[in-house]
Amino acid sequence: MDVRALLNANDARLRALYGGEVPAARYESLADAFRAHFSREPQAFVSAPGRTEVIGNHTDHNLGRVLAAAVDLDTVAAVAPNGTSLVTLWSEGYDKSFVVDLADLSVHEEEKETTYALIRGVAARLKELGYKVGGFDACVTSTVFKGSGLSSSAAFEVMLVAVFDALYNGWVVDAKLRAQISKYAENVFFGKPSGLMDQMASSVGGLVTIDFLPDDPDVRAIQYDFQKKGYAVCVVTVGGDHGDLTSEYAAITTELHEVCEALGVRVLAETNVEALNAALPKLKNRVPDRAILRAFHFFDETARVGEAVAALERDDVRSFLGALVASGESSWKLLQNLYVPGSSNQEMPLALEMSRRMLAGRGAWRIHGGGFAGTILAFVPMDMLDAYRAQMDAVFGNGATVALSIRPEGAVVLQ
Repeated sequence: MDVRALLNANDARLRALYGGEVPAARYESLADAFRAHFSREPQAFVSAPGRTEVIGNHTDHNLGRVLAAAVDLDTVAAVAPNGTSLVTLWSEGYDKSFVVDLADLSVHEEEKETTYALIRGVAARLKELGYKVGGFDACVTSTVFKGSGLSSSAAFEVMLVAVFDALYNGWVVDAKLRAQISKYAENVFFGKPSGLMDQMASSVGGLVTIDFLPDDPDVRAIQYDFQKKGYAVCVVTVGGDHGDLTSEYAAITTELHEVCEALGVRVLAETNVEALNAALPKLKNRVPDRAILRAFHFFDETARVGEAVAALERDDVRSFLGALVASGESSWKLLQNLYVPGSSNQEMPLALEMSRRMLAGRGAWRIHGGGFAGTILAFVPMDMLDAYRAQMDAVFGNGATVALSIRPEGAVVLQ
């Protein structure tokens, strides 16, 4: 494969994906790694982006609404079929390759919360749906750093679906189904009870609003250029790691399910805040108080998504930023996913309070992603970006603040 020629042929597309500059050296280095590990040429590159949750914190698993966007940080694989039933995947930063035999596509309990589970789970779901799967070799690198709230796991899952699709099915799996397959692998094989928002944003790309209640989620593109409006979209890595917090995330879905059962509905999107208010006397002492507060957050947050989208459509950036700040306050007060109970470190509240003191009246700040650890999201006026970055990096480490651009496409294949 002539990597430089491939990149040149896709120059305009790649510039859009990466916010203006093609990371040619990264692709060439990945191809070199493939040659070193497998002694042959890669056949294709597959890229899947990280995502930013703009608004809609923990609404997707109760089929609410979100506003999300793919970003210019991604997971990229150099791949080629190998004519066997084995997937051999080398990932930068790991000591050895992950090897999975596709002859066995059953759930392995000992693989829960591992890369092996995601590979096996994606292949299992594709085959169950009637698509072809087969062995391949891959070298993978990622700029979607773990614990960032940009969903490195979803980018990896979506990339895997795209690899099987590109190599064995002729690129026929649509973006929505690609996301649903990824979610299945994470829920059933990996063992994490996530919603669909992360995978959908990574798979579809762009700035999108998603209503999850229909059987076929309603995904609608929103055209808005924050940079042209004078704002940088930033994430700040403030510390902690999502890796050991599965129980905290699971508690949110578990508690909200208890509320659903008490209200006689499958998910909260099938009822409304008025019904929740009316049911408070019977809910008290039947479900945890925190579960009730989290349910109030769901209804308020789902409504806020609609308000935020409407604000963007009428170019009312002040109202949009106000909705973001209100979202963050709701996550802090009602959803309660800013820090782990009992921990003396509260990096996320500290970062948010620092941001409030700098950005109040001009920008916006809120929790980013699943919460409890990782990152915050900030909309920073361009004339404040250098000062904001300097102050946040002084506390949370050099390079903690990253300005993102919105990626117009989700998963892509170059071959």
